[in-house]
Amino acid sequence: MFKKRFSFVGLLITFILTSTAFIGGIAYFGKAYLGDWSALAQIARTRSLIESKYVGDVDGKKLSVGSVKGMVRELKDPYSYYLDANALAELSNEFEGHFGGIGIVMGKLEKQFVVVATVEDTPAYRAGIKSGDVILAVDNNDTVGEDLETIVKQVRGEDGTAVELKIQTGKENPRIVRVVRSDIKLPSVRGKMLDKRIGYIRIRTFNQETGKDFGKTYRELVNQGMEGLVLDLRSNPGGLLSSCVEVGQYLIPKGPIVSITEKDGRTTTERSRLKSKPLPMAILVDKGTASAAEIISGAVQDTKAGKLFGTTTYGKGCVQNIYKLTNDTAIKLTMAKYYTPSGRSIDKVGITPDVEIAPDDPTGKNQLSAAENYVREEISK
Repeated sequence: MFKKRFSFVGLLITFILTSTAFIGGIAYFGKAYLGDWSALAQIARTRSLIESKYVGDVDGKKLSVGSVKGMVRELKDPYSYYLDANALAELSNEFEGHFGGIGIVMGKLEKQFVVVATVEDTPAYRAGIKSGDVILAVDNNDTVGEDLETIVKQVRGEDGTAVELKIQTGKENPRIVRVVRSDIKLPSVRGKMLDKRIGYIRIRTFNQETGKDFGKTYRELVNQGMEGLVLDLRSNPGGLLSSCVEVGQYLIPKGPIVSITEKDGRTTTERSRLKSKPLPMAILVDKGTASAAEIISGAVQDTKAGKLFGTTTYGKGCVQNIYKLTNDTAIKLTMAKYYTPSGRSIDKVGITPDVEIAPDDPTGKNQLSAAENYVREEISK
């Protein structure tokens, strides 16, 4: 009898201790990962009131999505936003090398929506839209107060449909540009020989195929006699960090390419394993050179593997990751900052080229000529 009682009391004590630990664990992790309980209570109370008291129709799913959008929007980070099924599919297509739209990459600087880069041979390129242009309205809807996700969705659309943009270039008067959308395909790398000794490679963006395509193009040019390289990263909005690191294996001396520091202070350094000395090299940059393209540019400049020619770059020194919420929705969230091999952060500052030279025509032939002459001199040494 005593043994049975003791066993029962023991079980009761164990249950109480286990329950206390379990509830305490929920409370700890709930507060750590979901925020203050009072704030959570406000969210739950607000939703309950809307569903029970609001006189109009209520869509529970839209309320949930609105809550997520509101949290991300409150970060006031132009690179973090909610991705619905369409936006997530479009982003996946973009990483794979194609997307529907007019051929521009947009960013948000302060409260303005700016064209970071215009893809060559696309509707936007043919319409004269350039890096640095400010988008004031889309189809007569002002962009003021909107988030980047909303404006991107308004600009993109089905192949063959048209969109009207109110564009401002510098201090010029705004103008209306009508552009017909198409399926934008992005072969990210192309190359050629400028003469018998100097090769030229243009990288438009860093997608899933860029590392492989760059390696193939680079080797082809070496087989054709390339002794020096002009790498064109003008109007390159960046893309996948992994592809950028793959390209760096051909250009950066053995050692650091970039360091990525996350919120908890953990730092990861991506390194080049290049055994030989890089070829003499010049890189062309401009205000449309951003993100992954700036990582390559900064690494080349810091390691003195070559010189940069052109104008100051965009200044995006942070890294985003895609976090799935459901099978077909996600948030794109800034989760780290990156630093060049010397420890520089170029966020909101950009990279000043070694040789500053503004383009004297839309194609920037004078910039290419200056870079080519530098490489030729380095080869002759």
